[in-house]
Amino acid sequence: MAAAPELSQRASLAEAIDAVLPQTQCTRCGYPDCAAYARAVAMDEAGINQCPPGGADGVARLARLTGRPVLPLNPDHGLEQPRFMAVIDEAWCIGCTLCIAACPTDAIFGSNKLMHTVIEAHCTGCELCIPVCPVDCISLENASGARTGWAAWSDGDAANARQRYAMHRSRLEAQARTERPKREAVAAPSSEATADFPSADPKRAVIEAALARARAKRAAPPA
Repeated sequence: MAAAPELSQRASLAEAIDAVLPQTQCTRCGYPDCAAYARAVAMDEAGINQCPPGGADGVARLARLTGRPVLPLNPDHGLEQPRFMAVIDEAWCIGCTLCIAACPTDAIFGSNKLMHTVIEAHCTGCELCIPVCPVDCISLENASGARTGWAAWSDGDAANARQRYAMHRSRLEAQARTERPKREAVAAPSSEATADFPSADPKRAVIEAALARARAKRAAPPA
């Protein structure tokens, strides 16, 4: 009977931990988002020193909440750094939308086959857009100078990022509900339609064509 109150206490602790995390949703802690990391810390499954965006100040915050000793930031998860901002080189952007899908706070604006741009007020510097860009047109710029960790961030920034991430999750869930019937129809096409149903991924074809254009553009001699 003692298990239920303990689980309730750990759930409350997870909420308190999540409330003091920077909400960059960068996954450097090894978990899919800040809330998952908070639950792992509350369950004693993760260390309090796995959040590089929070830095040393973030470790101290978690130490106060959990009663654990303060530790140096675990370098396996990254180093404390200034806040960075993603910047898209619009001249090279092919409009593939992969960065839009990867951004946890919907901070990238654009549409298919059109150039994208970053909404600075919503970018958390999570860097998740960097590896998915097929033409390497996204770079990072220092947005906080010499200030690092929580000195480069604020509780207001964290609150905005948390709200943006919640909206992002809700949008994806609504999109999944809408697309599920389409996927089921594709998985089981009627016998009449089977012969004519295209097997290629249309989005992949668009991306491949855009990549080919980008490669040709890069290979072209300067005017």
